[in-house]
Amino acid sequence: MTLRTRTGGAIDRNTLLRFTFNGVEHTGHPGDTLASALLAHGVHEIGSSVKLGRRRGIVAAGSEDPTSLVQVEAPFSEPMLLATTVELYDGLVARGLSGQGKLSPDPDPARYDAKHEHCDVLVVGAGPAGLVAALTAARSGARVVLVDEQNQSGGALLGVEEYLDERPSAEWVADVVAELKSTPGVLVLERTTAFGMYQDGFVLALQKRTDHLGFAAPASHARHRVWRIRTRQTVLATGAHERPVVFPDNDRPGIMLASAARTFLHRYGVLPGARAVVLTTNDSAYCAAIDLAESGVDIALVVDARPEAPARLATECAARGIEVRAGHAVVGTEGTGRVTAARRTAARLRRRRAHGRVRHGPRLRRLEPGRQPVQPGPRQAPLRRRAGRLRTGRGARHRAGRGFGDRRARPDRVCAPGPDRGDRGGHRGRVHARRPGPAARVGLAVHLASGPGAVAVPGDENTSFVDLQRDSTVADVLRATGAGLRSLEHVKRYTTIGTAHDQGKTSGMIAAGIVAEALGAELAEQRPTTFRPPFTSVSFAALAGRNRGELHDPVRVTAIHPWHVAHGALFENVGQWKRPWYYPRPGEDLHAAVLRECRAAREGVALMDGSTLGKIDVQGEDAGKFLDMLYTNLMSTLKVGRIRYGVMCGVDGMVIDDGTVIRVGEQRYLVTTTTGNAAKVLDWMEEWLQTEWPHLDVHCASVTEHWATVPLVGPKSRAVLGAVAPDLDVSTEAFEFMTWRDAEVAGVPARVCRISFSGELAYEINVTAWHGLAVWEALVAAGEEHGITPYGTETMHVLRAEKGYPIIGQETDATVTPQDLGMSWAVSKKKADFIGKRSFARAENLRTDRKQLVGLLPVDPNVLLPEGSQIVETDRLPEPPVRMLGHVTSSYPSAALGRTFALALVRAGRDRIGDTLYVPVEDALVPVTVTESVLYDKEGARRDG
Repeated sequence: MTLRTRTGGAIDRNTLLRFTFNGVEHTGHPGDTLASALLAHGVHEIGSSVKLGRRRGIVAAGSEDPTSLVQVEAPFSEPMLLATTVELYDGLVARGLSGQGKLSPDPDPARYDAKHEHCDVLVVGAGPAGLVAALTAARSGARVVLVDEQNQSGGALLGVEEYLDERPSAEWVADVVAELKSTPGVLVLERTTAFGMYQDGFVLALQKRTDHLGFAAPASHARHRVWRIRTRQTVLATGAHERPVVFPDNDRPGIMLASAARTFLHRYGVLPGARAVVLTTNDSAYCAAIDLAESGVDIALVVDARPEAPARLATECAARGIEVRAGHAVVGTEGTGRVTAARRTAARLRRRRAHGRVRHGPRLRRLEPGRQPVQPGPRQAPLRRRAGRLRTGRGARHRAGRGFGDRRARPDRVCAPGPDRGDRGGHRGRVHARRPGPAARVGLAVHLASGPGAVAVPGDENTSFVDLQRDSTVADVLRATGAGLRSLEHVKRYTTIGTAHDQGKTSGMIAAGIVAEALGAELAEQRPTTFRPPFTSVSFAALAGRNRGELHDPVRVTAIHPWHVAHGALFENVGQWKRPWYYPRPGEDLHAAVLRECRAAREGVALMDGSTLGKIDVQGEDAGKFLDMLYTNLMSTLKVGRIRYGVMCGVDGMVIDDGTVIRVGEQRYLVTTTTGNAAKVLDWMEEWLQTEWPHLDVHCASVTEHWATVPLVGPKSRAVLGAVAPDLDVSTEAFEFMTWRDAEVAGVPARVCRISFSGELAYEINVTAWHGLAVWEALVAAGEEHGITPYGTETMHVLRAEKGYPIIGQETDATVTPQDLGMSWAVSKKKADFIGKRSFARAENLRTDRKQLVGLLPVDPNVLLPEGSQIVETDRLPEPPVRMLGHVTSSYPSAALGRTFALALVRAGRDRIGDTLYVPVEDALVPVTVTESVLYDKEGARRDG
């Protein structure tokens, strides 16, 4: 069966598109949506409801539809799309859903991107009001962006046949759009939904760029694009959503909004059914009945809940053979796969005694007619906060309150012309039901959603659906109010109304009306619930844009990276950096390679790429004072040419980072941080400078990428450095520990620091990144006769752990103070204040049983304790719960110690030195001896060679 009209509609009837739905092949045309193409074949049922499994069909024609969820399966799987918004393309394969979709296990082959735009005026909505607003702004010379979610401009005009300026509305729209597109400084974005509005004129919009082409679009085109728009003024011309009528069994496929029926007819050339009953509380439904009748639909009856039908419209219906029953209402439907009959009832009216007050009748309840303005944005910035709250006006319409016309209540950035008011017809009285009348046999029941009216009689509320997607009924709302709930937001959470994909676009106002009626309250006091972002569904792929796969997070490599690759290094990710993990030789595994690299650093000479360490240039007259407040120890007393280790704490006194501070000049310092915390520390500095200490003369800049850093480590490192820096005196007396010197290394200007993270004689050679690879290769060549060995991060961890040096984030977990790490020496007792100082005096921080950093030596020297393992006190586990003393933070085999060892955080750990504790490993309890955290060269004799 085909229900396509012979002419009309904005579709290309000369081109045929083939698609499959629920395993059945169908055809459509360019310009169709999946919904319109299905209706053309008489398919109303899409899926089933998520909770009750009831059949669901197509209710609306746009993004407000609550029920037509589908899963697109080909050419690529995509879940939870609305049939009313999926543009038809050749080869589309889809199936209906029961409210739940399925993600594809395969990567999405499509491209997504983002773009920024700045304008003077942003107009949201390309209906007649939006087009006039955009045209007026454009003619004034303003930069204008016009966005609309449809594939063509026109808004409500796309679903009707109207005349504007004494010509067909389609011609008027085409002329206005043509002028806008030809005007410099104007950007017209169709298929674009403004889904979020934020402070300072920031709006997010999603553009669907190739849905109409399917996946045959050029590879250079992004499928979806997120527009980040910054505007001086926003005009919200988003129209209104029709309100459904609620009555028993109002959820059957074939029951549709009257405006949707007109849209499918005029825009897509589709008859929503062969025979229909039209239910209305308002004049505009007569237009739908007349249009459908003139297109060949048999209108069995127009049911008007008002006591009298408008004479002119009734006469026009009579001329077309349409029967009108005033003072009646639909109180039920029949049908299996789709609606086949509508039961009506006579009704009598009683006026209300107070505006906004709803009186109860014996059989049927009714609220005022009206339409609901579209709120185009998230809850923090729809019409409510950015442009004033919605208020209830004449006819129970919610519209912009103070805020649209009153500058005191709204920012100047946002204005809203409001939806087309349309026909204000409708009797402001009470409807009371009488005995149900005969059923009218129909192929389609079209009800006008001009108000949340015709709520079922008591006893039928269980099948009178308010939210069709959530299967929430009138009975659910009354149960909520009966339980004592008064706030509509609470009722929403109790009933789940408005929590589905549509966020209550058609159900929110109905719920507000029912709650107001049940509580005997003013409808104005029950404003509909707000939307959360996004306004319509936005895929995660679109939000990610091009930041996916290897671009999900920037991949950063050092200037020496090509050499590491060429020499077989295996890499690990440290923050965003690719760092050499270890350099395996043929036949070596991780264990063998790391032991070899450690032995070279302890006994000969080794070098590593330390360029990833965070480096922050701190300058200004108050730089020393600023660093004194950031670090636990004094930095302002540091002399030029000297280096000091420092610990940085949060306001709670817990360690957040450590590193060195190098005094470069009287007002200039170079701060180093851990690799992963470089951005965090810079942000921390800026936060304090901008919010707490803006009076300080301090400027901070990241220079991490500017410098290549090469630690040269081992007893023979002095000889290698001396070979490539002949003018630098590298003797212990001339070049003391924790000092720096400027010198030429391999002919390149360099800053050489006497710093050691291994406990061995070591130098950190810093050169500009441009020369990093050349200096590295020169060091390798000079050290060849000494057996120089490159080493990676795993060896670095072993070397520092043997010396008890902590790694922030490994030996710490946001609950560890410097004192817990055994670094009381790094906490100044001279400074009046620094970040975190007061927290050290808290009773919690002074407890003697705090977790403290210690060493662990397994009794069996070959047992490697898994990192993260818990530590217990006894060799027999009691019944749970078992008291844990701490956990293993680092664990390695050691070439220098000739055994395995570990570091751990243990309660009162320093008081337990020499004790035996136990670590559960699989099914065994491994005995370990608690030691000091420094297990190698406790005296520090090796640092000077």
